Amino acid sequence: MSLTTSLPVIAFLGTGLMGKPMATRLLNAGYPLTAWNRTQAKAEALKALGARTAATPSAAVHDADIIITMLEAGPIVGEVLDRALPSLRSGSLVIDMSSTAQSEAQQFHAKLAARGISFIDAPVSGGVIGAEAGTLAIMAGGTAADFQRAEVVLKTMGRPVLVGPAGCGQVAKLCNQLIVGGTLAIVAEALLLARAGGADPAAVRAAIRGGFAESRILEVHGQRMLERNFLPGGQVKSQYKDLENVLGAAAAASLRLPLTELVTDGFRSILNEVPNADQSAALLALERMNPGKRLGTEPDKLP
Repeated sequence: MSLTTSLPVIAFLGTGLMGKPMATRLLNAGYPLTAWNRTQAKAEALKALGARTAATPSAAVHDADIIITMLEAGPIVGEVLDRALPSLRSGSLVIDMSSTAQSEAQQFHAKLAARGISFIDAPVSGGVIGAEAGTLAIMAGGTAADFQRAEVVLKTMGRPVLVGPAGCGQVAKLCNQLIVGGTLAIVAEALLLARAGGADPAAVRAAIRGGFAESRILEVHGQRMLERNFLPGGQVKSQYKDLENVLGAAAAASLRLPLTELVTDGFRSILNEVPNADQSAALLALERMNPGKRLGTEPDKLP
């Protein structure tokens, strides 16, 4: 612990689209925090809020009680943890909030446990808006004792729930992304059907909201589709990666998920063209399957 505060010292590794607002909430709550990012300017932007910055993961973690990683994918998490490992103190706690494969989370847990370091996988859902508001859904995998230690920190960023041992946070996130991806595709189909059938898609969306079809996806991404606003938010490449991980986890559990296979194919069809577009670009995949059918007349807003 820090000598000057009862709050744990935090190292935050990965201050990109999601990491920056998450680290911002921790800084605003008074946590002493050192930030590192591969593009150092993104970490430097947090200095105005009181963050220290480090040039390497190793330098960022050497005095940290809790290390939070928020990185693009499992292989990158593994690389950064390997770089930090020599400076990680026995008894410290690593919380990986990235979206990785369950097997990767279990490997991180085993490697760190061998050095006397605790680990929780705690992926999130809620996007940049949720990160800024501190309303992220946080799905945690680890021991009850480690979760109790992490819970107050995680509550600064959202609503944490312990769902099982290490690796199970990633399973819960895959369940979340399965529902998100499928609902995105269904909302796109509903709005395009409304348009093709001669109805006003915006009015149809308004009419069905509040009934059993209501969802956060219909509220937020349905409006994005109507506006053809595909600026991120979440990203096509991230949603596709998560759905691929869903199918990998299903295969490992001897499950067939036919609807998820179809949704994954849709995101795959636009992956090379608009990888950084918002997830609501599921509409673009559907329109590609239906030449001549288009929702609205506005030009596409793309990154």
